Amino acid sequence: MSNPEIVVLELASELAEMRLQLAEAQDQCIEMAVDAGHLLAEIRDLRRDLAATRRERDGYLERLRTRGGIRSAA
Repeated sequence: MSNPEIVVLELASELAEMRLQLAEAQDQCIEMAVDAGHLLAEIRDLRRDLAATRRERDGYLERLRTRGGIRSAA
């Protein structure tokens, strides 16, 4: 083989390796996007639960205040 043929084969081999690396990186990006979607849904659920818990707490505190059980900090 002549020198230019070797260079072409080396480049073709390198290109094939880079394509495999790109495919792996794309798969990882897809997995990360799916994981991010699940985390976002979990964060939304936790925020909703936190808001409900705060409302419940505020209701208890208000009932205690109206009964004279606790005093507001002034």
